[in-house]
Amino acid sequence: MTTVAKVIELVGESEVGWEDAVHNAVEEASRTIEGITGIEVVNLTATLADGAIEEYRVNLKLAFGVREDRL
Repeated sequence: MTTVAKVIELVGESEVGWEDAVHNAVEEASRTIEGITGIEVVNLTATLADGAIEEYRVNLKLAFGVREDRL
């Protein structure tokens, strides 16, 4: 049996921190994507206002299995 996975790239955002941004992206994706198997954090960035971090952003790759009945 061959296992096939699809990988998509997402951007998560948070006013709290990078870890929260990851959680937000995964939580939002899991509302419409079944069978998420893993993530890879690709990049961490932030926006600043008056020298302070205003918003944390994370680029991540998210993997999920492709159902065999759809191949």
